[in-house]
Amino acid sequence: MRFALLGSGSEGNALVVQAGRTSVLLDCGFSLSETLARLTRIGLPPESLHGIVVTHEHGDHISGVAKLARRFSIPVWLSHGTLRAQSAAFAELSVTEIDIHDVFAIGDVQLQPYPVPHDAAEPVQFVFTDGAKRLGVLTDAGHVTPHIETTLSGCDALVLECNHDAGMLADGDYPWRLKQRVGGRFGHLNNEDAAGLLGRLDSSRLQHIVAAHLSSRNNLPELAVRALSVALGCEESWVAVATQAEGLDWREIG
Repeated sequence: MRFALLGSGSEGNALVVQAGRTSVLLDCGFSLSETLARLTRIGLPPESLHGIVVTHEHGDHISGVAKLARRFSIPVWLSHGTLRAQSAAFAELSVTEIDIHDVFAIGDVQLQPYPVPHDAAEPVQFVFTDGAKRLGVLTDAGHVTPHIETTLSGCDALVLECNHDAGMLADGDYPWRLKQRVGGRFGHLNNEDAAGLLGRLDSSRLQHIVAAHLSSRNNLPELAVRALSVALGCEESWVAVATQAEGLDWREIG
């Protein structure tokens, strides 16, 4: 199994997982032309995608989903709440509503959805597996729940939100209401939140840790890397960062 990120941040998010003969896209927050360019960059033809899975309806995660799905006849999986919030956008597409507590499969990829606290209709994140290795993804969560900890423990790879540095957010130029939203219990994880979660997980099988969804105005890559490396007790060079412009190239989970 392997994964790559087309981009990660407030201007657009997308992640690809491959297992066996199956390729699955998680979210698509880019224009169609930008998505195609980024897929080309990682050597993945859009025709090879077997499905698109959606976490929630915010534009940086969903704005490109319907156009990509319609252009290449790709089926889409999403929660009932997300579909209800964007029903018009997905008219006449092949859409499957998921139960956010039930495992399902797309070809050779099994997906375990789990609910997260975020200011959306029915937000969900996922653990992907080929039956042997597990990739856990967590972004767009305002705080960590016991269920999140249980779900992500023992993964072989983790893509983990490090949205902001609490001090930078507090001292920055965001309006007070936006600061409250981003830093609130239904907003985004900061570096210390992510590090605290990571330190509580069983990381004995962990091969890859990726800091994701970093704010361009309220965080620095070196701050996120430092927080996660301290939590793991590893060298900073072992922590990868998914960027907005470049994403992250393929990572193999052996």
